[in-house]
Amino acid sequence: MTTPTSPETVPQANDRGYRFTPSQDWFSFNIDTWRLLFPHVKSPIPRVLEIGSWEGRSAVFLLNELCANGGGIVCIDHFDLMHSEAGRERYNKLTHNLSLTGKPNRIMPEFSFPALMTLLSEETTSADPGFDWIYVDGSHEADDTFLDGELAWRLARKGAIVIFDDYRWDKEPEDSVHHPKRGIDAFMELHSGEYNVLSSSTQYQMVLQKTTEMRIGFLVKDSEGDTRGDAFGYGIHVAMTVDSNYAMATAVALCSAVVHTGGRITVYIVDLGMTSEDQARIRASIPHSADVTILFLPLPKNEFASDKGATWAKIAMIPILPVERVLYIDADVLVRASLRELWNVDLKGNYIAAVTDVGYPMGHGGIRRGPYFNAGVLLMDLAKIREDLDGLRAAIVQTEYSKYRDQDALNVHFAGQWLPLDLKWNAQGMGTYAEHPSADRELIQLSQMQEPAIVHFTGPVHPRLEQLLNPYVQPYTSKPWGYAGAPGHPFKEEWWAMVEQTAWKGWRTSDEYRTTCERERARALREACARAEEIVTAELFRK
Repeated sequence: MTTPTSPETVPQANDRGYRFTPSQDWFSFNIDTWRLLFPHVKSPIPRVLEIGSWEGRSAVFLLNELCANGGGIVCIDHFDLMHSEAGRERYNKLTHNLSLTGKPNRIMPEFSFPALMTLLSEETTSADPGFDWIYVDGSHEADDTFLDGELAWRLARKGAIVIFDDYRWDKEPEDSVHHPKRGIDAFMELHSGEYNVLSSSTQYQMVLQKTTEMRIGFLVKDSEGDTRGDAFGYGIHVAMTVDSNYAMATAVALCSAVVHTGGRITVYIVDLGMTSEDQARIRASIPHSADVTILFLPLPKNEFASDKGATWAKIAMIPILPVERVLYIDADVLVRASLRELWNVDLKGNYIAAVTDVGYPMGHGGIRRGPYFNAGVLLMDLAKIREDLDGLRAAIVQTEYSKYRDQDALNVHFAGQWLPLDLKWNAQGMGTYAEHPSADRELIQLSQMQEPAIVHFTGPVHPRLEQLLNPYVQPYTSKPWGYAGAPGHPFKEEWWAMVEQTAWKGWRTSDEYRTTCERERARALREACARAEEIVTAELFRK
């Protein structure tokens, strides 16, 4: 161990009555380094957890300085389970020394594993769980250190300082199972991407600052009996169906979802013909986080899709997704709030939850009149849906040539068995048809879209000329990245701002985008002229 600092920098036995053994000062040489770490702690009343307290030198220092204006500490040490005189003496000294600080403190006289499990259980029901500063100094054994770090990490808040002692201990080879470094290295490898290293390569201690949200790791019920899985790492499963034309839009949808949604997210993208470059750019567009996983799945070759193509992909994915509950989102959306509230919606026995279709709240002429949902955002109980795949197949046959095909099939099959969601979760037709009065539209509360959580850019990417000129739908519906843009849409610029956070940064001003728009505009004009010529020619022949 390094020689302790001078008596002026650390509490001694004759300083305010602290009882420390002079020959057992294995902490004081860290004081100057620790003080430099204090600005990293943002909480005004920091909570401290210490594993391995001995007589309390480090605990007293933290209470007097880090917690000078508020906060407290939990100290874990086994004290030989009080079976020895030396253990009982250390416990008495620690109790005495902590009491002199006048700061809140708690001593847990047991081994670290049961003590940490107790804390984990307690913190799951705390109104403000977690710790801001964690000191791991309980054992020199690699496996003990790894386990202490793993359990303590679940108690560490985002931004917490986590210090492992004895990383450069010289009493055993560093690759020995009897050296803490081996356990610390294993811990760091497992949690790579979840922290920043604040210590130098030669520093005796390993100092980390956590960069991810706290995940305690238990599923418990709150005081009202509701399951609290949201804050404790139980992930969201998101599904999308995508081809190359929607690769950039997919990146925007996912980037915006991750930016606004903390915690574990697994994304299943059903690949309808993307290139490897498309996939790589989508991955590169997601903010780096160990909590986000993206899996690309090929378009399944089953009876739902093999002879009907990509149009039916959101139905074709149902049998093959490796989960029982999923949040499906179309690629042409912008997420503006956490998806966790939506994910936690109680389906109340329904197969799906969805948002009423703003264009056709009571359906259209191609199917039975009744409440009709938009299929751009769907919270799906896949386990329940899979119980009646035969009924879903029958609905596909019934709507194979209807106006909105897969959306119509889902509405036919789940009629009366879907949970209506607030319109904020799928805000459609904004700046265009949503503002046009109709008898059916008066049945829904359009005010729910004033601050949308998910904006859905309905309409074609590259509209036909007839759609642009339709006097009954002005401004016309079109997606932001198409040649016609999305005129009048209140969130068009916000969508483009999110593009700048993806691998498509700079696309809006690129030559490639300008060339694409010119080509698609020319195509729309050419095809419109050809259709007009066909109509006029047919009329002349009739005369």
